[in-house]
Amino acid sequence: MNGDWGIIEEKIQQITGEKTQFISKESVSGGCINDCWKVTDSNNRHWFIKTNSPLLLDMFIAESQGLAEIAKSQSIRLPKSICYGETSEFSYLVLEYISLVPLSNQRQAGEQLAQMHRTYAKQFGWKRDNTLGPTPQPNGYEDDWVTFWAKQRLIHQLDLAKAKAYPAKYYDAGLKLAENLQPFFSAYDVKPSLVHGDLWGGNIASDATGNTIIYDPAVYYGDRETDIALTELFGGFNQDFYAAYNDYYPLDHGYKTRKTLYNLYHILNHYNLLGGSYAAQALEMTNKLLAEIA
Repeated sequence: MNGDWGIIEEKIQQITGEKTQFISKESVSGGCINDCWKVTDSNNRHWFIKTNSPLLLDMFIAESQGLAEIAKSQSIRLPKSICYGETSEFSYLVLEYISLVPLSNQRQAGEQLAQMHRTYAKQFGWKRDNTLGPTPQPNGYEDDWVTFWAKQRLIHQLDLAKAKAYPAKYYDAGLKLAENLQPFFSAYDVKPSLVHGDLWGGNIASDATGNTIIYDPAVYYGDRETDIALTELFGGFNQDFYAAYNDYYPLDHGYKTRKTLYNLYHILNHYNLLGGSYAAQALEMTNKLLAEIA
């Protein structure tokens, strides 16, 4: 290969110190918004490479730094980020290639996630903004969790939805909720935990030897319950996962109510990406939460 792919070869060679020449490239699944490739070089090394518009390099930089942030916790396996950059045709992110199979050890996954969540910061947020899928996700630092979740999660998504014809009465209900979140936290002290940020069943798997692997993070420091809530939204996790998590790091009893609050963020994001019935689902969740504080 040459041309733009030759630029990636040179970048890998600079980093690894080994001559790198790609000999095959096959399209693989691995993301809804990127083109993903399994690339093999003349040394029989495999690379997982994501490509997208040159304008989206910052998204790949944020993903690379998010993987590095989780790696520092030494809690759970994830693909190593090798390099990123841009050519005239595309931006790219090169990752370690791992052959994945469906999640096989749910107990291990629950325990390792709980261990990751015991990595704390002094404030909520992160050193940079990133993305939830293709949606910009602001992560400005806040000392107060309620302020962070209201402003940088709910109101952020509501404002995006308003610009996409989200009904005015739905928006007003969401804004009312965002302005009255304190009752959900009256007896719950939130610590700024390292969270994956987009932990649904499609972003976790096992390698060939059974080790749990997570990937495609939307990292920040926030309430660990946000990760657990999303695992319940679309399925893929069984009781062994939750039992192991709670054995290692028990959830607060108020989680059962707050998980709706946390998943509302993701349903609003789905509305902003896909429209349709997600608007009605978001309103139903909003009204359920408003009824809790009436």
